[in-house]
Amino acid sequence: MKFDPDNSIKIPIKTLTVGMFVTAIEDSERVHLANAGRVSSKKAIQQLESSGIKFAWVDQSLSIEGSVFKPVGDELSDNIPRMVTTAKRKLSSRKVRQSTAAKIIRDAKELANKLLHDTFDDTALIVPDLERWAEDLISEALDDTDALHCVSALRNKDEYLLEHSVNVATLLVTFGKFLELPSDMLKEMAIGGIIHDVGKIKVDDKVLHKKGKLTLEEFEHMKLHQVYAEQIISEVAGISPISRDVCLMHHEKLDGKGYPNGLKGDEIPLHGRMSCIVDIYDALTADRCYKEGMSSADAFKVLLSLTPFHLDKDLVYKFINCVGIYPVGAIVELNDGKVGIVWTSNMSDSLKPEVKCFYSRKYKRFIDVKFIDLKDKRYRIEKAIAPCDLEIDARSFFDV
Repeated sequence: MKFDPDNSIKIPIKTLTVGMFVTAIEDSERVHLANAGRVSSKKAIQQLESSGIKFAWVDQSLSIEGSVFKPVGDELSDNIPRMVTTAKRKLSSRKVRQSTAAKIIRDAKELANKLLHDTFDDTALIVPDLERWAEDLISEALDDTDALHCVSALRNKDEYLLEHSVNVATLLVTFGKFLELPSDMLKEMAIGGIIHDVGKIKVDDKVLHKKGKLTLEEFEHMKLHQVYAEQIISEVAGISPISRDVCLMHHEKLDGKGYPNGLKGDEIPLHGRMSCIVDIYDALTADRCYKEGMSSADAFKVLLSLTPFHLDKDLVYKFINCVGIYPVGAIVELNDGKVGIVWTSNMSDSLKPEVKCFYSRKYKRFIDVKFIDLKDKRYRIEKAIAPCDLEIDARSFFDV
C-alpha cells in the first residue's frame, strides 16, 4: 500500500473507527508522523486516546469502504500545524536537495574521470571546470551538507578512485565549513581534493589494484604517485598553492615519516593536515577490491590511534565532531533491532540524528520505511554497522 499526504484529512480521535488508514497523529502540542496503517481494533483507538492523542490524519482512499469521516472544521484548525502540507513539503524539499547533491556528485565524477584519463590534455578548460564545480559544491554544502553525504555514501568498489576523490573533496569542504574557514579557501581545498590522486594514473595497474598486501618494492612504486602528481599539476596554470598542498601533502606525517617530502610538524599547514585525516578516513570506510569498508566508528578509532605522531590530535577530534559519531549516510542498528540509514544530522546532539529505518534484525525482514527522530527517548543507536556486515543490500534505500 502507498499513501499520498494529499489524500489525508484531519479528524478528532473520538471519530476514528476500525478500518480507517492512519497516516499521522497529533497530541495537544505537535504532529507525529505515524507508522502508517489501518486501525485494527477498538483497543488500539482507546490506547491512542489514553495517550493524549487529540486528532488523527487518515487516508480516505486506503480506509475500508463505508468509513464515515468527520473532518475537523477549518475554524478549529487555523492555529494547528498542518501535517499534510508540512510532510509533503519536507519530502519534496528532501528530494530536491538530494537531486541537487546527486548532480554535484555526478559532475565531480565526470571531472575526476577526465583528470584520471585525459591527463590534463586541455589545461585551458580543466581549471575553470574545477572552479565552477567547487563553487557548486560549496554552495550546496553551506545549504545542506546532509544531502551531499547521503548521496556520496553510495559507493561502488569498481569506481573507487573516482568516488574517493569526490568524497575527499566533499569531506574537506564539510570539515572546512565546520572550522569556519573562508569560502575562497574551501573552494581551493575542494579542487585539491578532486585532484589529490591524479598521480595514480601513472601507477602500474597491477600494483594499484592488487588484492593482497603490497611488497616493499610495490609500496615504493605506489608512493611515486605523489611524484607523478607534482609533475602533472606543475604543467597546469591556475592551480592555487592551497589546492597544490592538498594534492601533495595528504601522505605527509607530523613526525616526518610521511612522503613525498618528509615534512614535519608546522611544515604541514592546516589544510595539509586536514587532507591527511580526510584521505585516511575515506579510504578506511570504502570497500576496495581487497578489503571491506569499516564503519565510521571503527575508522575514528584508527584515526585516534595515529595521533599525535602521524595526525594532528586536536584536528582529529574536531573532525569527529564535524562528521558526527554516526555521520549522515552511516548504517546503524537501533535498540529495538531496526536498521536504518542516518538521514539528517542533529547539530545539538550527534547521538540523536534522524534515521531512515527499513529493516528489522529482530524479525529478520524488511519493514515499512519509517523516519525516526532519535530525540524520541524510546529509541537510541545501539551500534554502527559496516555495509559488509549487513545481511541485506541497503543501496536502494539511499534514495528519497
